[in-house]
Amino acid sequence: MIRIILALFYALAGVLHLATPQPFLGITPDWVPAPDVVILLTGLAEICGALGLLQWNWPALRRAAGWGLAAYALCVWPANFTHMFNDMARPGDHANLAYHLPRLAAQPLLIWLTLWVGEITRWPWKT
Repeated sequence: MIRIILALFYALAGVLHLATPQPFLGITPDWVPAPDVVILLTGLAEICGALGLLQWNWPALRRAAGWGLAAYALCVWPANFTHMFNDMARPGDHANLAYHLPRLAAQPLLIWLTLWVGEITRWPWKT
């Protein structure tokens, strides 16, 4: 069940990257080259990874999707920091630390969860 929820989360995020790239472009760090292309590719990667996680009869593809999405979550973590720093530097109404800090702290959990549902790690549950 958790695998399905995580796959739906990634699929939705991928569709959002493709349908409405502007919010993602706004939090992309300045050092990322061709950010519009990167946002497009990350959306496609999320959708492909979500489909890979749903492969019950093809464990190698499921594991590849787990590795890929975990690496992806690690690579986009800087965008979460950029989003927080930009929000905190801007006057007016914006997301505050009560939003940003849990989001930043949840990224390692998301990485682990992706590895777990991809059956790359069984920790802390052993079967």
